[in-house]
Amino acid sequence: MLAHGEATNRVVTDDGTQIFYKDWGSGQPVVFSHGWPLNADAWDEQLMLLASNGYRAIAHDRRGHGRSSQPWDGNDMDTYADDLSGLMEALDLRNAVMVGHSTGGGEVTRYIGRHGTSRVEKVVLLGAIPPLMLQTEANPGGLPIEAFDAIRDGLNTDRSQFYKDLSAAFYGANRPGSNVSDGVRETFWLQSMQVGFKGAYDCIKAFSETDLTEDLKKFDVPTLIIHGDDDQIVPIGASALRSSEIVADATLKIYPGAPHGLATTQRDKFNADLMAFVEA
Repeated sequence: MLAHGEATNRVVTDDGTQIFYKDWGSGQPVVFSHGWPLNADAWDEQLMLLASNGYRAIAHDRRGHGRSSQPWDGNDMDTYADDLSGLMEALDLRNAVMVGHSTGGGEVTRYIGRHGTSRVEKVVLLGAIPPLMLQTEANPGGLPIEAFDAIRDGLNTDRSQFYKDLSAAFYGANRPGSNVSDGVRETFWLQSMQVGFKGAYDCIKAFSETDLTEDLKKFDVPTLIIHGDDDQIVPIGASALRSSEIVADATLKIYPGAPHGLATTQRDKFNADLMAFVEA
């Protein structure tokens, strides 16, 4: 990292990309990484909770997303992890609790694989993509490449409508008895439309084809893995169930019937579990 400015809440990476971040409260840092195609705003309720309870709550917009720069290059898991490392170093964060949702869970996992846990005390993986989403001979439980090609096609055809439609599966609004509000789905759409087209497109390959198995093996801090068993975006079988077997002494919590966006739909339960883990 070349520089960071408190006034603008941005760090500048070695390739000149500006990474926007929120930095609320004071105390032990809790660092949040968001899912695709969202931004730091997805964590606002958790940031508010932590900052109101004596913690320093931090969340950044991944490169290409939200208020960060939209570079043509670097939309890959290694660079995402290095950007996160640069943020941790620029703010000199220590004994941090790292929380990653979906693609953000992959980002945190690759961060540990590349940069270790010297600044990390605990990890939470929520609806996270590791170890590998793509179906391969070695990963028969993954999703076929056609599933991700369909996402790319959706972006290319009508990304605005695609994001509106995606919000249904994201929050389980397409399930009987769902009470997900229009506001929640509109917020998802609003954040999604802020991601640059190239960054959004490249990130599909990053979250679907990056094998994070070896990174998970490097975890040596307490790890909480939370996943909904009705996650239609990142099915639990090839993700949380496998990750919990790879990470030494991981704690797995399965939320029955919960969707991918369970931090919103099961907010009270998730917040309670998150606070209990952070405070333990």
